[in-house]
Amino acid sequence: MAEENKEKLNIRLHVYDEEIAMVLHNRADEEYYRAAAKLISDRYGAYAQAYKGRKSDHTIALMTLIEIALRYEKEMIKNDTSPYDNVLSQLTSEIEEVLK
Repeated sequence: MAEENKEKLNIRLHVYDEEIAMVLHNRADEEYYRAAAKLISDRYGAYAQAYKGRKSDHTIALMTLIEIALRYEKEMIKNDTSPYDNVLSQLTSEIEEVLK
């Protein structure tokens, strides 16, 4: 089964109004690529509907990227374990000190 995951997979993604050919090096990532293409299409479509004719396609694409990057950054902060790591390190040091 590990051998199967190492095989490349050629897929075509529909992103907004374009078909994009992709080569995936890990077959297990296909669902993530398809979900990402759908997210981009949905968000770009919303911006295009609101700003088409008033903003360039390039600006609409950048607005889409900024929104998706913002979501990513917020998730990264939620998943930041450094505060917990710091507390665990401090507790471990205190426990080791008491055990000496």
